[in-house]
Amino acid sequence: MMELLKRAQSWTPKTTIYYGWIVIAVGALGTYASSGSAQVTLAGIQTLIFEDTGWDRSTIALGITIGTWVAGLLTPVFGKIADTHGPRLAMPLTSLVVGICFYWIGGMSAIWHFYAAYIIARGLGNPVLIGVMPRTVAVNFFDRRRNLALGLVSMARPCFGAINVQLITLISAWSSWRMAYKLLGIYSIFLTLPLLLFIRKDPESIGLLPDGEQGKSSSQEPVMLSKKVANADTHIWSAGEAAKTLTLWAIVSAEFLIILTSGTIGFQLVPYLHESGLPISIAALAWTLSTLLNAFSNPIWGFLSDIYSPRKLVLGAMPICLVVTSIFLLIDGGYPGFACVVIWGAATGGLNVLGGMLIANYFGRHSFGSISGIMGPFQIIGLGLGPIIGAIMYDATGGYMYLFAFAVMAYLAATILFFFAKPPTLEIVRSVETP
Repeated sequence: MMELLKRAQSWTPKTTIYYGWIVIAVGALGTYASSGSAQVTLAGIQTLIFEDTGWDRSTIALGITIGTWVAGLLTPVFGKIADTHGPRLAMPLTSLVVGICFYWIGGMSAIWHFYAAYIIARGLGNPVLIGVMPRTVAVNFFDRRRNLALGLVSMARPCFGAINVQLITLISAWSSWRMAYKLLGIYSIFLTLPLLLFIRKDPESIGLLPDGEQGKSSSQEPVMLSKKVANADTHIWSAGEAAKTLTLWAIVSAEFLIILTSGTIGFQLVPYLHESGLPISIAALAWTLSTLLNAFSNPIWGFLSDIYSPRKLVLGAMPICLVVTSIFLLIDGGYPGFACVVIWGAATGGLNVLGGMLIANYFGRHSFGSISGIMGPFQIIGLGLGPIIGAIMYDATGGYMYLFAFAVMAYLAATILFFFAKPPTLEIVRSVETP
């Protein structure tokens, strides 16, 4: 029996394509499952929940904020697990728990039921199935095409969130949004087995090299040299070393502002369009198109980042976001608002992925989970604050203009921070191979 278990554990299916693409594809199935708790999904279907339960937007936003913050607290933990133990057990077990929570949400009868199930599903699902763990696996399996792989992984959450918005809306017309969550829960439970069978930590664990390259390790003895290093190719950065650089904290601060802004105005866009006179189906369609364009732009940014500097790209993307967001201040919703929501999604597509690409390019793959885990809580705190800040600002002002003005100022501050996020330097003693 023990021998059989060992064989099962070491078994890896033979594929005609590089196994890293298999891992990304199967991991995306887990991202789809967990996107049921993502803000992009709840933002699109919150009106269905309001109408069924009678809760107001602040009540829903509070649960989403708490769940998102729990995910932030757990992100460094799962980042470290991704570096040390990998995702082989964490991802399937999380999919099982998330599935149970979704099924529970489908049958809930009180607000505390929603809070309990959502917080667990969001707290575990975001870092393990959407965020730091899938991204760490992508960085581990790829080198030359690392940013493209990161772009594909980052595309999954908004893309699947948009799909879930439409599916839940369609199922609610046939039955109810509750039935949609029960079906999503069943899918998540059955997904446990594929995740267990196909997910791996890194290419070395299955006898491969990043990108499927052929090569061999060196047995030469290293010598110690003192040198100031400035990139991931000349030094294996630890999380502690990265945390001492101003570069990391500039990236972290910029990403915090970007994701705070995304949560603040993104969660309010469907109600914004609906209150301006558009039917809820049209408002949800605008959000879906916006999210899909946001998602599909991620691999494009990844492809470009494998050719050009991610820092130059993000400094080019930020002014575009500033201009597009400023247009919201000049219109009153309706169909011009519909168009602006769609364009906003396309314009902001690279902002949530280019920061991670900067970290991968600057600090390398060996501690990516731990280093990006440092950034994770700040991103999640910002994402969690967004909906509740947006709800409070709406309740206090009775409109959306202050939300959009806030977004413009936040994007401007993030642009300045990215400008200072230059390649890091660190005085170290490193080993090099002797000829």
